[in-house]
Amino acid sequence: MVPCTKARSPPSWGRGEAQVPSPISSPLCWSLLEWACLPESQVALGTGLAFRLGDAAQALIAVAERLGRHSRQRMPQVLERAEGSWAWVVLLACMVVQGLSLGFPPCLGIFFTELQHDFQASNSETSWFPSILTAMLHAGGPLCSILVGRFGCRATVMAGGVLACLGMVASSFSHTLSQFYIAAGFFTGLGLCFSFQSTITMLGFYFIRRRALANALASVGISLGITLWPLLTHYLLEDLGWRGTFLIFGGVFLHCCVCGAILRPVATSAAPETRKGPSPPTKRPAPGCLAACGWATLRYLAFDILWHNAGYRVFTLGVIWMILGFPLPHIFLVPYAMQHGVDKHRAALLISIIGFSNIFLRPMAGLVAGRQGFASYCKYLFSLAILLNGLTNLVCTMLADFRVLVGYCLVYSVSMSVIGALFFQVFMDIVPMDQFSRALGLCTILESISILISPPIAGFLLDSTDNNFSYVFYMSSFFLISAALFMGGGFFALRKKEKQASQAKGEAATKEAAPEQALTGEGTDSSEKRLWTETMYVTSV
Repeated sequence: MVPCTKARSPPSWGRGEAQVPSPISSPLCWSLLEWACLPESQVALGTGLAFRLGDAAQALIAVAERLGRHSRQRMPQVLERAEGSWAWVVLLACMVVQGLSLGFPPCLGIFFTELQHDFQASNSETSWFPSILTAMLHAGGPLCSILVGRFGCRATVMAGGVLACLGMVASSFSHTLSQFYIAAGFFTGLGLCFSFQSTITMLGFYFIRRRALANALASVGISLGITLWPLLTHYLLEDLGWRGTFLIFGGVFLHCCVCGAILRPVATSAAPETRKGPSPPTKRPAPGCLAACGWATLRYLAFDILWHNAGYRVFTLGVIWMILGFPLPHIFLVPYAMQHGVDKHRAALLISIIGFSNIFLRPMAGLVAGRQGFASYCKYLFSLAILLNGLTNLVCTMLADFRVLVGYCLVYSVSMSVIGALFFQVFMDIVPMDQFSRALGLCTILESISILISPPIAGFLLDSTDNNFSYVFYMSSFFLISAALFMGGGFFALRKKEKQASQAKGEAATKEAAPEQALTGEGTDSSEKRLWTETMYVTSV
């Protein structure tokens, strides 16, 4: 007979005061040990094999207990401090993740012609792939905020890297557009969303005083990604085709797991808690399943912030409208240049020019925005950059010469760098950090609706106008210019309203203090009374 162990609780890892079950001492080991002890198992497997299974299970449990005791003694929970030396390592990881995630969608236009020929699809059908991927990159925000609140930023980033890798590998074996949409669009976009938004949230906790500079430096990773992704794509596409290229890209996305391992917990009261204890019992009756799901959805989607925070409301609506036109040049610039006789190598170089220019322009924009004189005007600079971006797109409707397109890319990079450097700075100025994860989740899922429908609308416009790309750039300029005017006017109206409210509050406080000051001024001579009256008059004005 196989010697059976006594009934014991599975060993656990020690993490501070919390006891977490060991990954080795899973229920599988205990079930294997109990199953090896049964007479039926010994008859089915033979006594020798049953003995070996029982010994192996006991050895695994003993190792788990030993590792659990070692972890309780040698692995205390380490909390980093904000603005410390490790914050710059986190900034580097955030830069790499942004280059892998947000820097990837602009290079998808290089695959446009290859995918169109391979799947025999129209412009609108092919446009669904970048739109689904970019939409999921934003739509996964609420789910990402739930995972961050439950498991923390580190685990969420690593899970996103694995999911993005699996999506790219599966897409390389797809035979239909529907399979390609699900693998490369849905799963890859969702994985990149988990990695990107979790690192942005953690960066906000690590940097407080230098937050504007940190966001600008982190967005340099997007510029590096926009520069390097097209070069790598063009090199792999010639030798391996789009399927082999996507297979290689799956391995590249695994670097998000390395960056996620760097994100140590930060010692701050505003940091998201990874584990929450049970809520105290209430006297109200427990809501039904549908009501509980509705309440959880409203809580994690931050509709309460959208309702009470007017600045967040203006920012979100303006960004939703802006996104209808902002991603179109990244998708259609390469096929537009190739249609007008530009070589495909030089056409792919246009995207790299935009990314390379952003490497230097984004830190400069962050440094300017971080100065004390410009800190209060970041919202207006952001709106002005969107306006310039929309006006720049009108250049492509006039002339498609390569030199003109290079100049367009340089001017476009200026506005794009300011938008990228100030987006999260404006967002963090509007929303408190303890509500940042939820507010970002709602904003991104609303953005995803615009991202999902914008490229297919542009593709349908191309099919209806015999591939006239001028209408695509007209469409992009319209949405960008109107969004800039709305956001600039909205921020100005809110600031004027806040000034009027503060003045009214100051006048009310002055009127309340006037009787007390009048009582204090009694019994003094006339000169003192006159001086007091003049001082009160100046204060009220």
